Amino acid sequence: MTDNVDHSKRRLLIAATTAAGGVAAAGAGAPFVLSLMPSERAKAAGAPVEVDIGAIEPGTMISIEWQGKPVWIVRRTKEMLDLLAKNDGDLADPSSSVPQQPDYCNNPTRSIKPEVLVVLGICTHLGCSPTFRPEVAPADLGANWAGGWFCPCHGSRFDLAARVFKGVPAPTNLIIPPHKYLSETRLLIGDDSKGAKA
Repeated sequence: MTDNVDHSKRRLLIAATTAAGGVAAAGAGAPFVLSLMPSERAKAAGAPVEVDIGAIEPGTMISIEWQGKPVWIVRRTKEMLDLLAKNDGDLADPSSSVPQQPDYCNNPTRSIKPEVLVVLGICTHLGCSPTFRPEVAPADLGANWAGGWFCPCHGSRFDLAARVFKGVPAPTNLIIPPHKYLSETRLLIGDDSKGAKA
C-alpha cells in the first residue's frame, strides 16, 4: 500500500492552526494586560500620570490632568529664572514657608530641576484657574510683576515660581504636586515614592 500524502496541504493546515491559536492567545491575554493599567476611575482618584516633557519649548507651558485637576509644566528660560529673586520683596511668602510643596521643591525655584516647574493649576483663593502670562505684564497688573500667572476672577498674581504676591486675595503660593523624573524627558506626576530624581 502506497502512502500518497500531500505535504503542502499538511503544512498549510499546521500554519493556519498555529495562526488561529496565536490570535486566540492574544485575544485571551489582552484583557489581562489591560487590567494591569489604571482605569479612568483610578486616574481620576489619583493614580500617577506619566508625561513626556521633551517637546516643551523654552518659555512655554503644557497642561495635563491629574486627579481631575490641571497640572502645568513650564520650561523656564534663563531669563525667567533670573527674574525670580527680583520679586522677593513683593511676595507674600518668598521662601515658601507655608508647606505648599514637597520638601525636595522647597527652594527658590520650587522645582527639582530649575528650568522645569510642575504646579497645580488652581488658584489658592477660590479654586479658579489662573492664566499663564510669561511676558512682562501691563501696568494694570502691577508695576513690579514681570510675568507668571494672573487670576482674572479676583486679581491674584503669581510669579514664575508660582509664588503669590502681597495684597491679592490668594492666601498662599500655588501647590506643587508630588512628582519625580523617570528619565531626562519623562515625569511621573502624583508619585515620589522613591524620592525625586534630579
